[in-house]
Amino acid sequence: MNGYSQSALAEATGISQQKISYYESGKHSPPIEFCIRLADFYGVTLDELVGRDMPAEMSKTDPGEHKRKGGK
Repeated sequence: MNGYSQSALAEATGISQQKISYYESGKHSPPIEFCIRLADFYGVTLDELVGRDMPAEMSKTDPGEHKRKGGK
């Protein structure tokens, strides 16, 4: 995972190496708690971690405003 061994990530995140292996192989979807720990470990946001770009218009408004306008 981005230059780190599964055992190093396991130690840094507190998630077992076996679970990391499952998540990396796609056998299981990681829970949000794992994603948060991984984002914290790499120093990125959850959006950045999953490769999601935030539309420019959303980054300038409060998150609730998008939903009020009918966005998901």
